[in-house]
Amino acid sequence: MSLINDFIKFNLNETTRKSIAEYLWIGGAGMDLRSKARTLPEPVTDPAKLPLWNFDGSSTDQAPGDDSEVILRPQAIFRDPFRGGSNILVMCDTYTPAGDPIPTNKRFSADKIFNHPDVAAEEPWFGIEQEYTLLQKDTKWPLGWPVGGFPGPQGPYYCGVGADKSFGRDIVDAHYKACLYAGINISGINGEVMPAQWEFQVGPATGISAGDQLWVARYILERITEIAGVVLSFDPKPIPGDWNGAGAHTNYSTKPMRNDGGIDVIRKAIEKLGLRHEQHIAAYGEGNDRRLTGRHETADINSFSWGVANRGASIRVGRDTEKAGKGYFEDRRPASNMDPYVVTSMIAETTILWKP
Repeated sequence: MSLINDFIKFNLNETTRKSIAEYLWIGGAGMDLRSKARTLPEPVTDPAKLPLWNFDGSSTDQAPGDDSEVILRPQAIFRDPFRGGSNILVMCDTYTPAGDPIPTNKRFSADKIFNHPDVAAEEPWFGIEQEYTLLQKDTKWPLGWPVGGFPGPQGPYYCGVGADKSFGRDIVDAHYKACLYAGINISGINGEVMPAQWEFQVGPATGISAGDQLWVARYILERITEIAGVVLSFDPKPIPGDWNGAGAHTNYSTKPMRNDGGIDVIRKAIEKLGLRHEQHIAAYGEGNDRRLTGRHETADINSFSWGVANRGASIRVGRDTEKAGKGYFEDRRPASNMDPYVVTSMIAETTILWKP
């Protein structure tokens, strides 16, 4: 392994102008990140200057076998924390050879919403709290839990320290630093209420970049857990019973919300979200009904509520926002396996474009 690591650490800039671009895309299942690499003749920093590429869509459930070519269109570039140097990660979306977005390309529709003049004028900011669970590879049971058994009840694990409270911190810290290196605006990490469950936060990010950054942060985490021999789960309720689920709380504000008097704009936005509660729930992740039960810091999936500092509500407004009379709010409904392109654009569409 030491010899392999020596090769991995080669600094290509010392011998060639060529660089490696890892093209990333979302597969047909909606949460299955895929990637493959190609050599570039020289370093590239503008996605518009990268070549289109293609893949076998019949192997990712995105095209039939008799017409399997799907086109990858580069959309955002990040530094590659695994190869270093001038090598890059490239977030792509997916099209037919004729240039039409394929059904699983959720970025395309989201980008149209964020490019709408009325939305762009409001400068929507997002901060996404991505929760996830680390599982033992062979048993698919949470990391640090006794095989087939359970640790002590919840209480000491949230932001906990110690070998009997914190499981997987080396993975979490490696991911944190790798995201910073990549250029992702990762704003923090913490241990969660259920042991072996963690959270990282991405943002603030404007418009479509929130989705790009979260997907690439997920990809980096998948790669790091792959190296560590640990399974990464985005299941919104990985362990049934008296254990917290995993969400992707989405913090949101617009320019009018951040300005003086913004609390009134926030209230109107929350009212509109309540009127479209069922549509949002349908788009907020698979298996969310197992998580949104009205227990474990969630609101019941069938009802809409909001409150100040209330983690049992659908929408939480922070004390600081209430006191300042301006700021942001948190949509606590999205599941950990939500698509950030879908969730962020839907929040913007409902609160800015939709007319009740």
